[in-house]
Amino acid sequence: MSKGFILSTETTCDMDLTYYRSNNVNILGLTYILQDHEYEEGSDNSLETGEFYKLVREGAMPKTAQVSVEKAAKSFESLVKEGYNVLHLAFSSGLSGTYQACCIAANDVMERYPGAVVRVIDTLAASMGQGLLLTYAIEWKKQGLSLEELAEKIEAEKLHVCHNFTVDDLNHLHRGGRVSKMTAIIGTALGIKPLLHVDDEGHLINVSKTRGRKQSLNWLVDKMAERIGDYENDFFYISHGDCIDDAKYVADLVRKRFGLMKKIVIGNIGPVIGSHSGPGTVALFFMGETRDI
Repeated sequence: MSKGFILSTETTCDMDLTYYRSNNVNILGLTYILQDHEYEEGSDNSLETGEFYKLVREGAMPKTAQVSVEKAAKSFESLVKEGYNVLHLAFSSGLSGTYQACCIAANDVMERYPGAVVRVIDTLAASMGQGLLLTYAIEWKKQGLSLEELAEKIEAEKLHVCHNFTVDDLNHLHRGGRVSKMTAIIGTALGIKPLLHVDDEGHLINVSKTRGRKQSLNWLVDKMAERIGDYENDFFYISHGDCIDDAKYVADLVRKRFGLMKKIVIGNIGPVIGSHSGPGTVALFFMGETRDI
């Protein structure tokens, strides 16, 4: 007989580890490789974010790897053996193969444990956008929704999780194939800051650019104002790549512009997401009418 269901996700939510533990969320850690060492995000075998970004600023070139089928299956199986069903919120399929791996793992576990339910949702989200969707899922679960009811709710709302990003260094976007080498060289020399978001397919899209850091941070809030619509956000999340003062600047803008007394959570962009976005990234996440820009 099932004990109910457990929420599950990955460390790409960029939430503090204590958050997962206090809300009984199962967590899968992605891996990253730096200076020939392999680390698992969210484990004892992981660098502190400050040390990670220090090494990257000094020229280290990190690489990342998705969650393997074997790892996901082992994690899901352990929960099923304890008598739980599983609802897993996976990192965007537009950015990683983790979702597909988790789907394969879920089917494998359900084949070997008839009657068990392991449902995997493609969040089409990243960083604390994925974390924001998880936060709402936790709140909705507390309201007594069943696994299927909660899955339907998440599917209906996930494309309302808006992601506004800016990065400080174009060279990291060049490494990830987002901009050309020439654009990175010229843009860096001119102080050009790219402006990005995550689209409805879960891809990170470069949508515009501006000159100067403050203008790029202001853009995050300007675009939130355009897209928030009638959504009453209970939480606003801001993640940053080792640039806390810039994250606080954005938080102050949100409070001043909207007069909001609601919860604004600031968190670190972890090594896996940070391997692709680089130091100096700032992102603002909220619930809005549309992701379109």
